[in-house]
Amino acid sequence: MTTNMAERSRTAETGSAIGSDDIIAGNVSKYTVLPAGYCGQPRKGHLIFDACFESGNLGRVDHITEFEYDLFIRPDTCNPRFRVWFNFTVENVKESQRVIFNVVNFSKTKSLYRDGMAPMVKSTSRPKWQRIPSKNVYYYRCPDHRKNYVMSFAFCFDREDDTYQFAYCYPYTYTRLQHYLDNLQRRNMDYFCRESLGLSVRTCVQGLNRKWCSSLHGSTLEKHHLPLCAKV
Repeated sequence: MTTNMAERSRTAETGSAIGSDDIIAGNVSKYTVLPAGYCGQPRKGHLIFDACFESGNLGRVDHITEFEYDLFIRPDTCNPRFRVWFNFTVENVKESQRVIFNVVNFSKTKSLYRDGMAPMVKSTSRPKWQRIPSKNVYYYRCPDHRKNYVMSFAFCFDREDDTYQFAYCYPYTYTRLQHYLDNLQRRNMDYFCRESLGLSVRTCVQGLNRKWCSSLHGSTLEKHHLPLCAKV
């Protein structure tokens, strides 16, 4: 499997067009991926994918083989050509089940995945985020997917009762940001100001959060605006 990935990377060409079959309306929700032609109830090892949670992103999953899955991430709301972030969970795994996940519709030609960065993973019994070993991560242009950039990573599930979560990098949600800002606001600091600018298309408050430095006598010398943002 590693040899096949290397062969794909050597056939790199230009172009990363997006086709009509890549248009994805929403996130997968407790979606069980079954082999083609399979009938009956899902068994252990038939993976269940979910991204219907805050900061989640996974729009489609294709079963390639028993060990390989193609994953399609949803584009940004206001820019369908920008496809980078992913965050999803996997459950109903078998102990020692080995898989390769291919995120097949990245829009970026350059990525830190080429320089040693790796996706994040955690599970219900190990809630601290960890990086997948970089030796198991590949970033390459793939002719099988309209020459889009693909990030593939190999993973072995080791606990059947766990739900595993994978993400592009450390998630920082809108809710977490609001909790942080609430804590700052409760301190009544002279150098912090919080204002609401409006609502996003998903009715989340878009705020302007300002911090500035003051002199010892309380007069403001110079204001430095520090915008704070998070992935919704």
